[in-house]
Amino acid sequence: MKKLSTGILICLFAIPLFAHATNDEIQFGNPKSEKRHNLESKRTEYYSGGLGETALRFLPLENVSWEGGTAAFTMKVDSEKQNYFTVRCFGSEIDNNFVLLFIQGKQIGYRHLGDIDYLSMGNGEAPCSGRFYYLTLPLPLSETRGKKEVSLEMRSYGPIWGYGETFDKYQKNMETPTIGFYKGYTHTESYLTPAPEEKQGEVPAVRKREKPGKEVLSHLKERVNNSLSQIMDKELLTSQQEMWFLADAFSVKWTVAYKNRRAVELLEAGIDDYYKRYLQNPTLIYTDGSVYNSEWLLDGPIARVIRMMWNEFEPRLTPERRAAWAKLMEEGLAYSTTHRREYTNQSMIIDLFMYDINIALTLLDSTKALPESQTLRYLHESVGLAPWTGINNARPLGNDYWQLTKKGLTKELGYVGTYGEVIDWVVDIYRSSEDPQIREQLLKIMQGRSYFRYPGIDGEGNAVMRMESVVGWRDGGHYPGDIVYGDRGMGWDATPLMTASMTLDPRALGMAQQMFRDNQFFACVEEKMKENGIRVSKSLLYIPTQYETVLAQPQSNYKMPMATESPDMVFSDEEDGVVAVKNGSEILYASLYWRARFAVNNLAKVHYITPTTEHVANICIETIIDDSGLRYTRPDWVNMGFNGAREWYKGVNSAYAGEILPIARIPEGVNYKVGDENVYAGKALFYRMQYGNYVIGMNSSKDQSFTLSIPKASQVFNLSNNKELIKGESLKVPPMTTVVLYLKF
Repeated sequence: MKKLSTGILICLFAIPLFAHATNDEIQFGNPKSEKRHNLESKRTEYYSGGLGETALRFLPLENVSWEGGTAAFTMKVDSEKQNYFTVRCFGSEIDNNFVLLFIQGKQIGYRHLGDIDYLSMGNGEAPCSGRFYYLTLPLPLSETRGKKEVSLEMRSYGPIWGYGETFDKYQKNMETPTIGFYKGYTHTESYLTPAPEEKQGEVPAVRKREKPGKEVLSHLKERVNNSLSQIMDKELLTSQQEMWFLADAFSVKWTVAYKNRRAVELLEAGIDDYYKRYLQNPTLIYTDGSVYNSEWLLDGPIARVIRMMWNEFEPRLTPERRAAWAKLMEEGLAYSTTHRREYTNQSMIIDLFMYDINIALTLLDSTKALPESQTLRYLHESVGLAPWTGINNARPLGNDYWQLTKKGLTKELGYVGTYGEVIDWVVDIYRSSEDPQIREQLLKIMQGRSYFRYPGIDGEGNAVMRMESVVGWRDGGHYPGDIVYGDRGMGWDATPLMTASMTLDPRALGMAQQMFRDNQFFACVEEKMKENGIRVSKSLLYIPTQYETVLAQPQSNYKMPMATESPDMVFSDEEDGVVAVKNGSEILYASLYWRARFAVNNLAKVHYITPTTEHVANICIETIIDDSGLRYTRPDWVNMGFNGAREWYKGVNSAYAGEILPIARIPEGVNYKVGDENVYAGKALFYRMQYGNYVIGMNSSKDQSFTLSIPKASQVFNLSNNKELIKGESLKVPPMTTVVLYLKF
């Protein structure tokens, strides 16, 4: 029998009172309030901000560095319950800075992708123009238990670049002021109910974008042809990226490379030169600096060139050249089959180029190639059509681990926003394989992602759909999310119309046509062209033809799920632990399985959107787990929430260091030790989350039912079942099912 453990080791669950109830409030810029809270600040200033209210913002230091201004103050807390700290900000303000929260001199949360987040991180965009929004973090019980008051501090910093391998590359200077902070609150309910007298604002009048228009495509063609001309003017091509771009353009009629014999000669000579360099340095296969992520792509771009240009190359292949090129493909195949990766997007990229390399090798010397069924099987594993087997069928995540959920979301380890946008890679996989099963999976993925597009406005007040990234595991500083309809058009290797033009599926066409109606297609292309680099230029190559293809299609009746005119709905994915709710004019996103890499953490991330305000909250929830008996102790990390390798911030300690968390049972056959990142270690069987008027019960188990307790309310509606009116104090939640309730008082 499984041993079940109720996850109350981290957060104590409090039943909301649904009234404005705070332990304490500090109004920044109000002398009496600041004096009462013993506020002491350095390098700050006050100004008249949103809706004429006063705000406090942090300034760069006089001698600019990565640190900025600070503000310390005391706040009342409840000595027994779970406490939260919330700040009120105005959604029209922008910055690129960080603000972290400290308690008793210790840092709350992590700078990069931790299960407890930073307080604020800007990305140069207005999160929710015209409205106030609220940012909420939990306060550690270890620092509030037995106390009636705590010392809090907000510290500002410059932006970070998450991939930086040195401190200077990672941590940038703070050169501009932060956004403003209007109020701070401590409270014991996970949802802060704003006081009725607090101004909230409203969404500005939304309009349809007027420009740019079709002239963007002329500019696009000019850029692409200029890039191709520069490539063809070279005496020798040493970049795989340039070869790939040129080979693609060879069959595009409007380009200067179309059927150009110079292109054929350059490509042949480029591959020959690559082989010579390989002989001098065999590691070139996986260290080639001319391609991004060389350990994933290997010599896959050259394989693509061979496939695309085969009719031109084959008559000119001498036995020596054929053998040399085959050797390159053989080496690439050997490396890719022994270096597969677990994260979904990485698995897709590696297996895609493995497939291409094997096809090229089959053309050159079929005796050395793998059966196509084997590399196609790897593609099926990467896109979630078969269980993932890892390297040499080792199955490191067990016999039944799938790279995607049954509903089409990636697992990394839970829901992912930006990095979960793998549609462009699956389009490429389908283009390469022409496998009908992959086509159907592509459309399932697009449908799954569609629930995570919500209505918003761009920086000029025009209507858009945005990607939900607040609740994404691998998303930092993505509030608001990127402008996305169907495909992630701003991706370096993507276009906005990839899926619609390739499949002509009514759902994909409906998303593309909404983009056309909002007149955001040309704006997306124009914005994309501001990015430099050959990857972007190469992706632009396909856009004119895709545009004409989609434009010629009849109007689809499909409406995006979160579009204003669409009906109310609930989408849940129990494998990823994520929920998306449309309830009238409100939208609620919640990740209940939230960055629990090492153990069950009883934390969730919430993005709650209304016409007058938004809330971004890191909150505590209840769980029931299959307890392994193992325990994980949080290390004293303050930078990356998933890795202690870059602890550059000396003298700063974590407020959560030493916290002991339960580890869920790991399936038999999975190699595991405490402290490993593992998809099973932090998974609960059942989650219960209450946030404002919403109660969510998610059953992630495959064979058990659980009971969801229901708070007292005048009416309780089951949003998961057509707003059925619920009577009683509890509700049974079957396996792999989610119930979302809405309470009225």
